[in-house]
Amino acid sequence: MKKEEKNVKITPYEVEGSLSEKDYNNLIKQFGIQPLNPELLNRIKKHTKDLHFMLTRGIFFAHRDLNWLLDEYEKGNKFFIYTGRGPSGNTHIGHLVPWLFCKWLQDKFGVEFWFQFTDDEKFMFKHDLSLEEVQKYTYENMLDVIALGFDPKKTHFLIDTKHAGIMYPEAIKVAKKITFSTTKAVFGFTNETNIGSIFYTSMQTVPCFLPSVLKKKNIPCLIPLGVDQDPHFRITRDILPKLGYYKPAIIHAKFLSGLKTFGGKMSTSDSDSTIWVTDSPEEVKKKIMKHAFSGGRISIEEHRKLGGNPDVDVSFQWLYYFFEPDDKKIKQIHDDYKSGKMLTGELKQYLIDKINIFLKEHQKKRELAKKQVDKFIFKI
Repeated sequence: MKKEEKNVKITPYEVEGSLSEKDYNNLIKQFGIQPLNPELLNRIKKHTKDLHFMLTRGIFFAHRDLNWLLDEYEKGNKFFIYTGRGPSGNTHIGHLVPWLFCKWLQDKFGVEFWFQFTDDEKFMFKHDLSLEEVQKYTYENMLDVIALGFDPKKTHFLIDTKHAGIMYPEAIKVAKKITFSTTKAVFGFTNETNIGSIFYTSMQTVPCFLPSVLKKKNIPCLIPLGVDQDPHFRITRDILPKLGYYKPAIIHAKFLSGLKTFGGKMSTSDSDSTIWVTDSPEEVKKKIMKHAFSGGRISIEEHRKLGGNPDVDVSFQWLYYFFEPDDKKIKQIHDDYKSGKMLTGELKQYLIDKINIFLKEHQKKRELAKKQVDKFIFKI
C-alpha cells in the first residue's frame, strides 16, 4: 500500500489529520512543552501512592511547570485544578478523558476543582448557535460533569455569562496586557473576526487566578487539557506574572480518536464517529460495529494467520485510553488480537460491552445530577 503524505493541523479551534507518536513528539518540540518522564511520574506517585493508567500509558504525555507545582505542594501551598468545556453540543466520550483525570487528581490530592463553562465563547465562535441553545448545552454538560462524582464541596462551576460580574473586572486586567497582533499570531484571527472572539482569551484566563483573588494569596493552578488548547494558555502564562500571579502549570492529553479514523480527534460534527454519553446500547453497538476503524485483516482466515494491528485499531485504542484500566487485561487483548486469536468482531463486542456498562451507570448518575446542579454552581 502506498504511504500517503499526512497533513496534520492543530489549533484550539481545529484539529485535522491523524497523529502518531512521532507527531506528538513533534508537538512537544513545536509547543516548547516538556515530556512526562519516569522521574516526574515517580514524584507524583510519592503523593498519590499509585498512578492513574492515563499517566502510565502516556495518554497524558507532556506538561508545563509540573515540577514547580509539586515544589509548591510540598511546601504546603496546595494547588487547585482548572479545566472547562465550550458548550456547543452534547457531551461525548472524548470529553470525559480529562474530566475523569481531574476527578482522580481531586481524590488523590484533596484539592478544589474549578470548571469553566465558556458559553460566551461558543456563542461568538459558532455562528449557527443562538445563546439560548448554548445555555441549554451548558446545563446538559453540567450534568455530565456532576455524574462523574466530583466533591460538591470542593467543585465550583463558573458560567461566563452568569459569573460575568466577578470575572469581568479581572478579565479586563488581562485584556489590557494582550495586543491584537498577539491574538492574530496565535489564533489566526483576521480583520473579519468578531471582537468578542478576540476578547475571549481574557475570560478564559480568569479562572487561572480567580481563587488567588478571592483568597487574597497566590495559589498554584494546574490545568489538565487536550494539547490543542495549549496556545490559549501560552498567552495566559505570559500575562499573569505581569499581574502578580503564578503561571498556571499544565498537563497535556492526547486525543481520543473518533470511530472512523485512527489518531484524529473525536468531533461533535460527525455523530457516526462519536459515542454520546446519552446513546442507547443499541446505538453504541450499531456505531461501533459499522464505523469503528479496524486493524484486522480482510478475512477470518488471513486474520487467524497474520493477526491484526492493535496499534491502529480504534476499538483497541478506546479500551487502552479509557475503557480497560486493567493493565494485564489490556496486554492480553493486545497480544490475542495481534496473534490472530481474537477477531475484530470479538474485539468490537468487548468494547461495546464495556461502553454500555459505563454508560448505564453514567446515565443513572446523570439523572440524579439534575437535583444537584445548584450545589456546584459557584455562589458569588
